[in-house]
Amino acid sequence: MSDSTKLKELGEKKIIAIIEEIVFQKTGNHLLRDDSFFYKIDNSSPNKVLVFNSDMFVSTTDAPKKMTFYQMGRKSILMNISDLVVKGVHPVGAFISIGLPPSLDVQSFKEIIEGIVDYCCRWNIRYIGGDMNMTNEIIINPTVFGFENPHNIIYRKGMDISDIVVITSKFGLTGVGFEILLNQYKDIDKYINYDRSIQSVLEPFLDDKIAFTLAENQLSTASIDSSDGLAGSLRDLMLSNPGIGFDINFNDNLIDDEARSFSTIHNIPLEDLIFNAGEEFIHIFTIPPNNYEKAKKIIESNKGRIFAVGKVNSDGKIYIIHNNKRKVLQTKGFEHFL
Repeated sequence: MSDSTKLKELGEKKIIAIIEEIVFQKTGNHLLRDDSFFYKIDNSSPNKVLVFNSDMFVSTTDAPKKMTFYQMGRKSILMNISDLVVKGVHPVGAFISIGLPPSLDVQSFKEIIEGIVDYCCRWNIRYIGGDMNMTNEIIINPTVFGFENPHNIIYRKGMDISDIVVITSKFGLTGVGFEILLNQYKDIDKYINYDRSIQSVLEPFLDDKIAFTLAENQLSTASIDSSDGLAGSLRDLMLSNPGIGFDINFNDNLIDDEARSFSTIHNIPLEDLIFNAGEEFIHIFTIPPNNYEKAKKIIESNKGRIFAVGKVNSDGKIYIIHNNKRKVLQTKGFEHFL
């Protein structure tokens, strides 16, 4: 068998054997072979609950042309890890269902699995097993899980009026990155000054400290991952906290310089790049005013950084504050099928 062999020439059992070989080489662990998958719960910690997330990666909608197969695998697991981490939950295991086109070659398949396994290793996550099927496109559907004391989890529900809204990174890079990768792909060499934006889509960054710090010290009242875009994520928080809204300051704490530059040069509305892009995997938290300085100090002592971008209001609407003017944010953010 060569790396150019097509999957349709192998069959399911040989494909699974490739996964097993890569997992064992990188982790020393074997996949579980059974009708169900089992993971031991620590009997000494009866107060812990199971926390899990399952987000699907679909190549036609989630993989721009420049994305490598390795990056597809990496991103598929990252987007699931992010939803646990933002809750303050340490992920410990993953099982992954994969749909593969029969025309895919072995080398490309190996790169997908290596991307998954390497990022699992980065977070010390056990790749337990999964399912496989033949599909028309690449579909990767991980389920990532962890265990946590429910009192230490940062839920979406729980914020209060006047809580400070903070983010773990500035917005706008993925808006620029998607604009270049989807609409300017043939001229991508002209955009060397926007490498951070392009890489934010192809190899997104996920903070590994801030959420855990806030959760362990019980400093945050609510949290959400921003993978559906800033506008959509804020609206999801509003659904979990009826009657509240947000005042968001449209300033340098919120806006990445690369997005501001791209907007000016290419005449693309900056608000669209900031609020509507999605796939940032930036974490959004609300912190009571009396906890903010403590949170900031602890995070900075661990070489992290948070950015205050607004506050919770009682108006039930999202307002953009810019140049001393306050206007309602109209956009709804990203949604599948729309």
